[in-house]
Amino acid sequence: MALSSVRVLELAGLAPAPLCGMILADFGAQVVRVDRAPRSAVAADVQGRGKRSLALNLKRPQGAAVLRRLCSQADVLIEPFRHGAMEKLGLGPETLLQENPRLIYARLTGFGQTGKYAKSAGHDINFLALSGVLSKLGRKGENPYAPVNLLADFAGGGVMCAMGIVTALYERTISGKGQIIDASMVEGVAYLSSFLWKSQNLGLWNRPRGENLLDSGAPFYETYKTSDGKFMAVGAIEPQFYEQLIKGLGLDSDKLPTQLSFSNWPEMKKKFASIFAQKTQAEWCSIFDGTDACVTPVLSFDDVASHQHNKQRSSFIKNDQEEISPRPAPLLSRTPAVPSFKRDPFIGEQTEEILLEYGFTKEEISNLYSAEVIEFSKPKANL
Repeated sequence: MALSSVRVLELAGLAPAPLCGMILADFGAQVVRVDRAPRSAVAADVQGRGKRSLALNLKRPQGAAVLRRLCSQADVLIEPFRHGAMEKLGLGPETLLQENPRLIYARLTGFGQTGKYAKSAGHDINFLALSGVLSKLGRKGENPYAPVNLLADFAGGGVMCAMGIVTALYERTISGKGQIIDASMVEGVAYLSSFLWKSQNLGLWNRPRGENLLDSGAPFYETYKTSDGKFMAVGAIEPQFYEQLIKGLGLDSDKLPTQLSFSNWPEMKKKFASIFAQKTQAEWCSIFDGTDACVTPVLSFDDVASHQHNKQRSSFIKNDQEEISPRPAPLLSRTPAVPSFKRDPFIGEQTEEILLEYGFTKEEISNLYSAEVIEFSKPKANL
């Protein structure tokens, strides 16, 4: 796989950092998740695919020393803590890069390493708000709404950080040097929204939120409920696609307002809604499949893996626990990702194995365990 020789240490955190680590693991990196010891009541990482776990108490000097030793042999460190936390432990980038100049030290936070909010707590909705993107999301007459925690946490956070890591790894092949990555979710999601910024002079966003072409204002870029309580998604923007939508709905375009007649959009929405409500989702699929009307079913998590298109591409995979999840993307022709089908690791499950690989002796490991600096966790046998 593309990243098969890369050693990654991921300090356990919430949501974005685990996705970043999982992306790297899916594409072949040897990812060790450094979990907290003593173990917290909740193991929050549900994105542990392909990773191994080492339980380590970083608040103890011996624990910090263990991480320093691990980092001296690693290629990447993913650090998700609030600004200054690692420096207090003596594990800041200046220290670790001095000991391993090839280390890529990725700092993934909501607000970044500098600025007024650098030390503040926050979640996806806060980062989305500060980026300006949240102001664009929402229907007419309603408050802005955050579309679950996908945009800032995962797209602007985990994915952008993974891109930064891969970019830094490539640069290192030229310079031989590592570097620090300051991955701010605010800036990541703002960067993701570049089209919104750069298209402002195109007239796409001249009207209030929820009344524009792509923000639920247009009747031809909307979701509609079907007679069986499901939904269809419509994205017939171009005139030739819009004409096929009108044809599929059984309407005559000569008897309708023009497509871009803004004042008629609310009325057209009602008309489209009443027509979509007359047939089931499956019936609408039989009408629109194979056309360029840009009409597709809104699939639930229960249905998505069995949809014909997704089945043909093997877009979803099932692990040995029968859990379904998306296959890693994008698909590389020569060195595609080969995701692990094993269950996610228990906290501390591979502690001894990892330390031995990194050159610790069994005596050192025993001493660390006795001092409660590390923890082991072995899976219980099924009785």
